[in-house]
Amino acid sequence: MSPYLQLSLVLVIIILAAKAGGWVSVRLHQPAVLGELLAGLILGPSVIDLLHLPIFTSPSLGETVLDLAELGAVLMMFIAGMEVELEEMGRAGRVAVLAGTLGVAAPLLMGALAALPFGFAGDEALFIGIILAATSVSISAQTLLELGVLRTREGLAMLGAAVVDDVLVIVVLSVFLALAGGGGGPAAVGLVLAKIVVYLALAGAFGWIVLPLLMRWVDRQPISEGLAALVFASVLLFAWGAEVVGGLAAITGAFLAGVGLGRSPLRYKTEGKIRTITYTFLVPVFFVSIGLQADVRSITGPALALLLVLLLVAVLSKIVGSGLGARLGGFNGRQAMRVGVGMISRGEVGLIVAAVGVSQGFVDPPLFSVVVVLVLLTTILTPALVRQVFPLGAPRPLIAEEG
Repeated sequence: MSPYLQLSLVLVIIILAAKAGGWVSVRLHQPAVLGELLAGLILGPSVIDLLHLPIFTSPSLGETVLDLAELGAVLMMFIAGMEVELEEMGRAGRVAVLAGTLGVAAPLLMGALAALPFGFAGDEALFIGIILAATSVSISAQTLLELGVLRTREGLAMLGAAVVDDVLVIVVLSVFLALAGGGGGPAAVGLVLAKIVVYLALAGAFGWIVLPLLMRWVDRQPISEGLAALVFASVLLFAWGAEVVGGLAAITGAFLAGVGLGRSPLRYKTEGKIRTITYTFLVPVFFVSIGLQADVRSITGPALALLLVLLLVAVLSKIVGSGLGARLGGFNGRQAMRVGVGMISRGEVGLIVAAVGVSQGFVDPPLFSVVVVLVLLTTILTPALVRQVFPLGAPRPLIAEEG
């Protein structure tokens, strides 16, 4: 069987398995991403080891699947950027900013310290902290919506804090990667920071000013799907420029492209088309590819101990960090606890960060397997914990009612 046919068959299996896993997960009142991750674990070396079955002999098959998965991560972060409303973030208030900021700082520090006794070096330990700093907006939002408490004070503050959290994690990741690869000395660090500033300035000017004008012009031209093609090409260009020009992560460039394009009045004309391609094809490949790279059977001995310690840190650090931020922002103790618990779940951002760590050499395969299982466990724990701290039948006022 030719390499093309092998790739076609693998993609059929991956996409159908991801969608089936997501369907089962939703039917069990869990986020779809949980089922997609589990499908990947089943197809991966933990159970079936799909890519190494006798029928698949192409040496480039695994690399091609991973390339498509990275493209899925880029487009997923672009869509996340499109959903960020800068004005709403500005109105989210002190609670969201403090909860989001401390919700990044606490896991970063606690995760790095927890990794040190297991033999991880400084940069590796710090990268583990960055992975733990991420949270999942979609999982928390879905749980709150099911409970009917999404529009409460705590629910709205949690959503705002989750957006702040994700933005900060992307920034921290990009700065870390730039500095970690920039060599030593003040001059080298200054050069790295200058590249970041130059890229952000160019990307901001192009994304906020030029691209919206270009989109309006292309929309008036007789080009078949010209607008969608321009958006797709722009995302790839932003992602390419982030790494080549700014020394940042490609997902940062995609996120900035999303924020810029989100301001265009043509956003809704293109978002559906890009979302369809992304979530029909590339995102399932991304989530399943996580399982294809993880071997749960390797989590024994020290790796199992590390998983248990990081799980404890993952839970406590969000409750302490985000909860303390909400408390400092004016919430009472019970409200602050709810915000902290709602931020526990990691998810797509954490997996993207971990995948970047693998490509950059900060995360080895055993650690990656630990991270995947950690994401799964926090995804399972969060809905149950949220249901405990948000009692039903106790409506609370909305932020808008505070006057």
